Order: sequence, then structure tokens, then C-alpha cells
Amino acid sequence: MTPETLLDDDLLDRFRERAADYDARNAFFDEDLAELAERGYLRALVPTGLGGLGWRLEDAVRAQMRLGGAAPATALAVNMHLVWTGVAKVLADRGDDTLAFLQREAAAGEVFGFGISEAGNDLMLFGSRTVAEPQPGGGYRFTGRKIFTSLSPAWTRLGTMGLDTTSPDGPKIAYAFIDRDDPDVRILDDWDTLGMRASQSRTTVLDGAFAAPDRVVRRLDPGPNADPLIFGIFACFELLLASVYTGIGGRALDLAIAAARRRTSMKADGRSLADDPDIRWRIADAALAYDAIEPQLVQLARDVDDLADHGRFWFAKLSGAKVRATETAKHVVDQAVRVAGGSTYFTGNELGRLSRDVLAGIFHPSDDESAHATIANAWLGPIS
Repeated sequence: MTPETLLDDDLLDRFRERAADYDARNAFFDEDLAELAERGYLRALVPTGLGGLGWRLEDAVRAQMRLGGAAPATALAVNMHLVWTGVAKVLADRGDDTLAFLQREAAAGEVFGFGISEAGNDLMLFGSRTVAEPQPGGGYRFTGRKIFTSLSPAWTRLGTMGLDTTSPDGPKIAYAFIDRDDPDVRILDDWDTLGMRASQSRTTVLDGAFAAPDRVVRRLDPGPNADPLIFGIFACFELLLASVYTGIGGRALDLAIAAARRRTSMKADGRSLADDPDIRWRIADAALAYDAIEPQLVQLARDVDDLADHGRFWFAKLSGAKVRATETAKHVVDQAVRVAGGSTYFTGNELGRLSRDVLAGIFHPSDDESAHATIANAWLGPIS
């Protein structure tokens, strides 16, 4: 099943209609998630031999663009589950079966959350404020606060990380998975944001939450690391995230075109704004920027699928793609708002909602500053 057939136009129309209601009520996308699960979308990146759809990362990138154009918050939240199933695929493609259990559980209906982000942790994957306390037998207990935990009302497994400073070979960053029914997991009802409201990316508090030994998937030295798990997380997160915002940009461009054709100018004797040279320039400017992003994302995803070797430039390419995609989406939406006019300032307007949703792109890693640092290191080498 292709992205276009699984996410058909009728489905996306339903999602788009619900998106406005979810946004107005600050409600989770329960109905969207149920439909996606029923169609097998949460199993898209799981191998067919395990009951999945056997998609490539390239397929998921295309699909998330479609979903992001219809229901951005739904797409953003589902992204986090797809990131973990994507990481499992990246590892398996490279001969590493560490996350085979994740593939089996995703095929069985488990939903995976992404519990990595922490307030004030600009090291991201290379450090953690969360304490990882080693347990007898090889398990860990995690204590800390994870922010922007999308899918909070629905995830059943949470991929997380913390810093182990007490083991003899430490310090180590431990990556592991915990269960939702762990009594030491608390999910706060604190999501009331400007945009991406249906994602319900609430704060998750870990008060010694336990990860069993067979759910501890890595113990890595803090700092930059070329481990395949880190590469998999970075590649899947950046590309799938960029796809959601590219979808927003595409939808905004469509809405701008429709507005230009619908609106008329009294100064031009009632002629369509689609004939106004300034409006035409804005739409052309938006299209010029937008048109360059999709091919980049698709090709980078294809490179991940095909085990291409970009060496030291991999992280630069991935962080650069994310920044270009989110900044371009913001630019396209801004041009679209200027074309569509004051009606977008009303809360029920779809383009107005997209202008709020697209702002979230600047907060996701890699941010503009870290991306520039990563790219400078790739081209110039580290500061001596």
C-alpha cells in the first residue's frame, strides 16, 4: 500500500475537518489515531514478515507530508511513534536487531512515545539531566522530567534516556524503554499552547521509572557519538519532522492560490487578485522556495534506506534539511497569509491555524544555532 492509497483524499478531508475542532477544544486526536491504526499506519515501517507494511523511510517521508498538510498536530504526534519504528528499521537494515522487540510490539499495536527532550538540555542526545540509576541484573530506574512528550494520552511504551554516573565504567547515557503502567510515571495535564494543540505533548515525570534489562538498548559515552542508534534517531527525527512542516507549507500554498482566485480588487474593477502582479509575485516566491524542499527530503531518506555513506557530512545534511524545511514552511505560510488577507486573523480560519502550527518548527532540534555549528564542524572541522 502506497502513502497515497493509505492516506487517501477522503481520509485527509476528514482529518482536516477534525483538526479545527481539536484545535478549538485543545483536544487529543483520538479519532484520527484510531483510523490510522486501523489502516496500519502505525505499522508502516515494520517489516511485512512481522505484520507491518514494509515501507521504506522514503515512503514515510512522503506520507508525513500528506498527513502534515491535512492535520499538522496529528502528523507531528504520530511522528514520534514513526521515529522509533524508523530507528528499528535503520538498525535492522544495518544488521543490528537491538530493536526487534520494538518492531514486534508495534506490529501488535503498542504505541511508542519519544521521551528524550528536557528543559534546558541543549546537548540533546549527547547529555541528559535525567538520572539513570543502575539496578541489579542490568535494568535502570529513571528520574527526571521529559518535555514535549507527544502522544501523551495514547503512548504505551516510552523511549527515554538518562545519565548514569555511578557505574564503574561511567558516566554513561542509558537508552531504554519503559511502560506506561509503571507507577513511577506521571503525565502532567499541562499542554495549552499556541499551536500544535492536538498533539498533546505533555510533560512526563519519571520518579524512578523502571526499564527492565531487556529494554535497555544502549549505554553510550556522553558527547557526540557515531553509534548507529544515535544516527537512526537523528535521521528519522529530522527527516520525518521536516516532512510534517513541508506538508504545512504545501497546504498553505494551495490555500493562497485559492484565496487569490476568490478575492477581487475594487481598484482593478473587480478583477481577480490572481491577476495582480504583487499577489502573483508572492505566490511565485512561496512556490519557488517550497518546490526545493520535497526532493531534498526524499533523496536523503532514500540515502538512509540505501545505506549511502555521507561520512562526516551525514549530521550536517540532516540538521540542514530540518532547518531549511521548517524555515521554508514559515516563509511560505507568511506569504500565504499576506495573500489571503485579514480573514486569516480569525481563530476558525485554517490558514490562521497553520500560521500558529508552523511556529513550533523553530523549537524542535536541531535549532538554527546547533545546525550551523554542526555544519561548520563538518566543513571546517572542530574548533582547535
